[in-house]
Amino acid sequence: MPEIGRFLARVNWPGFATIVVGFLLWELLLRAGLAQYQNLPPPSAIADGLVEITRNGELVADALHTLRVVLIGWATAVVIGVAAGLILGVSATLRDYSLASIEVLRPMPGIAFAPVALLLFGFSLQMELMVVILPALWPVLVNTMGAVAGVHARLFDVGRTFRLSGAATLRKIMLPAALPGVLVGARLSMTLALVLAVVAEMVGNPAGLGYAVVREQQAMRPDLVFAYVVAIGAMGVALNAALTGAVARLFPAAAGRVREAA
Repeated sequence: MPEIGRFLARVNWPGFATIVVGFLLWELLLRAGLAQYQNLPPPSAIADGLVEITRNGELVADALHTLRVVLIGWATAVVIGVAAGLILGVSATLRDYSLASIEVLRPMPGIAFAPVALLLFGFSLQMELMVVILPALWPVLVNTMGAVAGVHARLFDVGRTFRLSGAATLRKIMLPAALPGVLVGARLSMTLALVLAVVAEMVGNPAGLGYAVVREQQAMRPDLVFAYVVAIGAMGVALNAALTGAVARLFPAAAGRVREAA
């Protein structure tokens, strides 16, 4: 019960109410004939579509595929990004030689890797992971590098005072001090991983929620198209809530800054 109370306290109720009012207006405008779009279904039809794809098992199967891609891609991006960010944050020399390359590669859109991934791996899970991992690691790498490089010099004086080894200094001083920045990068990376997974499924691998949107659009089922879009949004909210909750439980001191991350 206390957990439920804390969850309800974190819900943005004014924002939730705004969404509900928006859906009600959408429904009323279409039913009253004030807004007429051939392929724009009312929210009630979208709800019926959600029930349909849930009962026939398509939603669960598609969602599990997308979730698998997101979690594997995000976890891989976090591991690579944190490791590389620590190295570049510690070494000013490596940072000077690497920043130009990072700034050239980082703005590249993730979907630009899709043709290369298709040539290398075909229609496969590996293709999706390549599209997800490469762009999703940059928020983690950049935030980790900046957080480590920004650790105050006085903290290193403390380490020298206690005669800590290099490994002990990294583990006991640098990582705790840089943790909020690392977690912010991880949260941004998770959001990006979901977007890239859906896009990769739309243009590449015929599986998952992204492909389901395209499949139902080609079948001229706008109610199911919107139903899958709602499912993608719900997955994003659930992943964000799960990560924020895990951070609040495991790293309470850093939870405030992670919640403020865009």
